[in-house]
Amino acid sequence: MEFRLLGTVSIAAEAGELPLGPAKRRSVLAVLLLRANAVVPVDRLIDAVWEEDPPARARTVVQGHVSRLRALFEQGGAEDYGVELATHTQAYELRMPDQLLDTYRFDELVQLAGHQKHPADAVMMLREALALWRGPALTGTVASEQLLVAAQALEETRLDTVEQLAAAYGRLGEHVKAAALLRAESAANPLRESLAAALMLSLYRAGHQSDALDCYHRTRTMLADELGVDPGPALRAAYEAVLRGLPHSTPAPGPGPAGLAPGGPGGPRPTGPTGPYGSEPPRAHHEGHAGHLDPSGHSRFSAHSGHLSEFGSGAAGHPSAHPSAPVAFLPGTPSPAPGHGHGHGHGSDASTAPPGTPADGAARPAPAALSLPAPDLLPRTPRGFLGRERELAALDTAVDAARVALVTGPAGVGKTAFALHWAHLRADRYPDGVLYADLRGFGPADGDGVDAADVLREFLTALGVPPRQLPESATAAEALYRTLTEERALLVVLDNVRATESARPLLPAGPRCAAVVTSRLRLGGLVVSELARPVPLGVLGLDESAALLAAAVGADRIGAEPDAARRLAELCDGLPLALRVTAAQLAARPHWRLTDLAAELADEQRRLALLSVDESAGADGQGVAAALRVTVQGLPEEAARLFARIGDVPGPDLDRHAAAALLDRTPAVAAEALDRLCDAHLLTEYAPGRHTLHDLVRLYARSLEADAEALPRLLDHYTLTAMAATRAAEPDDQPCCTVPDGTRLSRTTVHFAGRDAALLWYAAERDNLAAAVTAARAAGLHDRAWRLAVLPWPYILWNSHDGWAPLLEDGVDSAARLDDPDAESRARALLGWVLTQENRLPEALVHLRLAPELAARAGERSSEATALVNLAVALDHDGVGEESLAHTARAAELVRDSGDVMTELLALEHRSRQLLAVGDPAGALACAGRGLALDGDTVNGLVGVRQSMLKATAGSALLELGRTEEAEATLVRARELALSHGYQESVRRVDAELARIREGR
Repeated sequence: MEFRLLGTVSIAAEAGELPLGPAKRRSVLAVLLLRANAVVPVDRLIDAVWEEDPPARARTVVQGHVSRLRALFEQGGAEDYGVELATHTQAYELRMPDQLLDTYRFDELVQLAGHQKHPADAVMMLREALALWRGPALTGTVASEQLLVAAQALEETRLDTVEQLAAAYGRLGEHVKAAALLRAESAANPLRESLAAALMLSLYRAGHQSDALDCYHRTRTMLADELGVDPGPALRAAYEAVLRGLPHSTPAPGPGPAGLAPGGPGGPRPTGPTGPYGSEPPRAHHEGHAGHLDPSGHSRFSAHSGHLSEFGSGAAGHPSAHPSAPVAFLPGTPSPAPGHGHGHGHGSDASTAPPGTPADGAARPAPAALSLPAPDLLPRTPRGFLGRERELAALDTAVDAARVALVTGPAGVGKTAFALHWAHLRADRYPDGVLYADLRGFGPADGDGVDAADVLREFLTALGVPPRQLPESATAAEALYRTLTEERALLVVLDNVRATESARPLLPAGPRCAAVVTSRLRLGGLVVSELARPVPLGVLGLDESAALLAAAVGADRIGAEPDAARRLAELCDGLPLALRVTAAQLAARPHWRLTDLAAELADEQRRLALLSVDESAGADGQGVAAALRVTVQGLPEEAARLFARIGDVPGPDLDRHAAAALLDRTPAVAAEALDRLCDAHLLTEYAPGRHTLHDLVRLYARSLEADAEALPRLLDHYTLTAMAATRAAEPDDQPCCTVPDGTRLSRTTVHFAGRDAALLWYAAERDNLAAAVTAARAAGLHDRAWRLAVLPWPYILWNSHDGWAPLLEDGVDSAARLDDPDAESRARALLGWVLTQENRLPEALVHLRLAPELAARAGERSSEATALVNLAVALDHDGVGEESLAHTARAAELVRDSGDVMTELLALEHRSRQLLAVGDPAGALACAGRGLALDGDTVNGLVGVRQSMLKATAGSALLELGRTEEAEATLVRARELALSHGYQESVRRVDAELARIREGR
């Protein structure tokens, strides 16, 4: 709830602005607010509500308005905010917290702005203060003398603040901004000399001397015409300064809020009537809001605004101008330096007095500073902390280099223990104390986090600020905190921070201070805005994990079963939280062997349950699952959806395209979700664009609500992308399969720039494709399984000895289950070829003799031809025979003039080599020539390889026929083609033939 006087008089509640009604009711409210927490006689209310003589029933009317205000307060829930409209004898009192009133917050910001060391801080606070104004003060009230005077007094405070803001801009060197601000206000208040004087100086410093002089002459003429007076001392002084060529640089800031020496260019402040309520001076403390009406144009502050009565006052009924800064007199803080006091007077004498000297010239001693012990808010040293020497050294380096270190890592990795351990080790480097706060950014419920403003109040209290002096405004509190930490050597530890915005206002300002922030998120904003140095904290190694277990359950017990201890460390993923829970399990069961617990943890269905502690008695529980649950709760929607589906990923990692398939979103959306999961340390980007997760995280993801369509979408993504990769790798080949029925046409398919990109994708995704085949078979999706097994054939041909047989055997089985003879033929043909390369001929022939028959039954001539060639290659292992010659002849005939260039080249290349081997060089040359005539000098993918082999065979045949020169030229071309495709087997073969030619010369 907010009560507003700076603009239209109004009340803002949670549901919106309350309907105050007529001007008289707003006037009653305005008078009560102007004297909040003070008794206001009914007669004073009557005087404010009626411009002229009030009617006989005026008292009854006022009572009616008060009654209606009470109803509105109840409607807006005012009681929850501590607001009460009390009745006294012939009087009323509006009891309320000061901070609910906009004039209070305005005063507080202005007062604190005057004590900032940095002009930028003062500008920020003054702008925030002026932003509270939504129009002329007390708008919507009756134009009674009482309220008009009050409104004028408030306007004086606003104009004074505008001048202070312009002066602060000037101290920053932003004279153009200062001039723009002052020009607008001077136009609205042309007879206010202090505005004109300040505008003149700002214009001059901005390089507009003629405009500055024009401003003076215009103001002088208006003063003469309107008031019949000459310019005052301040305006004349500004004029003379511009004429003399005042230095363009801004003078050093003076002690006052405006940054100008009293009596300088700002001139004496205008004075007005003694107050809106006659000669009665405003009251202090609960009546502190009457201070808004100080006729001098300066705000008057109660003790609630952080300025105590010991700061003194001026003449009776007149507060002292610009009370001293509370910061200088806080317990445990240094006193002001000599010659830099805070108070000064209003009169012309004050302009000649040194800063900090009263107007009467008498020296005023600074109050003695009280001494408090340096604060130490650190929790106790964590027990059982071991290792992390490298990370501790990294944290030392980060703090020394950047002053703000950001310790990040996954849930349960031990960030808090690590930070506390380091802080206790290094606390003696910070003689002014150590501050600590757990911001609980990752509590069990979304609303469990601690507000940074609450932490800031605790820090200010620890630094010696009395509770009654704590600023209500967050901006003011942050400024005070910066001031208090500027000269100190403090360490600040901020634990469990979820957002950069929570940490930033709590970071100390001084160059001798340091801050350590811990978070499960990477907090890139803190790195960018505060140049924080990240210190990533990873899981423990096996030796450190075993040492942690030994510290908890005893070295003897660990030493008796070292292999089991290492297995426990592996099953806990090296996560300290999991290891501590495991140690608790062992400590509670001294009769258990480590091997027994390792066997229990090996069961993936029970592992997370075993790595949790008792959740009885209403506790949310501790353990790996509980920690991960809290992390996941704080994720953005898309990231949370992706995490819940990552448990469905069968392979070891994924990229943004696979993630997009899981989400059924675009890769760009998926990339953002992956980044958020990496920020939360639920995923690790171990290589550019490749993401993986720890086993415990994977198990937790699998426990979440599943999406039945996520795995089929992922399989379709892999299938369609593998088909695209095959087209890119071998654009001249016929597709080995069609898109399976029911495939979701994926927007996640990768598009490849060429053969190399496609082969690299096969290499990166090999394990994922193999896992996808297994997952597809388990889900009964055999139409996807066999395709995913055979689609990598371009990569398999170049890496035939990499153990492809198990994958292809699964593909054969899935194809057989579908009763799809073409699919089975293709799978068996590829498997048979791989087994041939592995020299497992009997097994290879089993598949290769079945493959041509299956293809023939399916009516697929290309598949039959490929299977026959692969069978011939296997049969030729011990020498070319009639059977294999018949197979290649049949294969070449099946695809003659079919348009399947790749398969025809395959058949002719093998047949030409067979003919050469059996002593028919003329037949070999003719066969090779037929193949070379198919596609000219095409060098795409395997076409180029086949052509290099055909040319090599043709060269060998020409050599056998005695046509040496033709043979040499053909062999040189064959060698060039082989080299361009990296086909070393053909290079070696050609080199041998060329050597024969050289030897024969």
